[in-house]
Amino acid sequence: MNALIAGFFSGFSLIVAIGAQNAYLLRLGLARSHIGIAVAICALSDIVLILAGIAGIGSLVRAIPHLLDVFRWIGVVYLTAYGIRSFWRAYQASALTPSEGTPSTRRAVVVTTLAFTFLNPHVYLDTVLLLGSIGNQYGGHRWFFALGACLASVTWFVSLGIGAKALAGVMGRPATWKFLDIGIGIVMLLVAWSIATTHV
Repeated sequence: MNALIAGFFSGFSLIVAIGAQNAYLLRLGLARSHIGIAVAICALSDIVLILAGIAGIGSLVRAIPHLLDVFRWIGVVYLTAYGIRSFWRAYQASALTPSEGTPSTRRAVVVTTLAFTFLNPHVYLDTVLLLGSIGNQYGGHRWFFALGACLASVTWFVSLGIGAKALAGVMGRPATWKFLDIGIGIVMLLVAWSIATTHV
């Protein structure tokens, strides 16, 4: 049980930080734009990465540092482009409503969510390497640790999706969406800068 609780709080502490993925999910939830499938992709991706880390795949990632470098620079470009796009949305003269300015097709949401999930090398450092290393310290109880971390991930993403949808009714003012897009743009550029300047 201790391993389960440790896994939950370790996973939760790593995932709650407002990063590119969470900011994108927040906007999808407010826009009511395929938030269910985005939440499912994020949660399932986290589960796969957590289980991979506990199973020892972290050692493979450590052995191929160039793999992280590839994800690093692709992620920097993608995040920068999305951040600039958020600023462009914020300063457009047209009214911003929850259903506008966000990818409306399922394919666009799936591709963008997968990009935010897997093009950020920090996800491998945090989820695969860090949680994998901590979890394996529990020996035979490491899978309870993994279960706790997976539950934390599902809890967070579902809460973020539901919470954002609950706020959608009060987010109809154009000014609110302008501030939200500016905030998301800042987050995207800060994450891109952090990835570009941090040696992984």
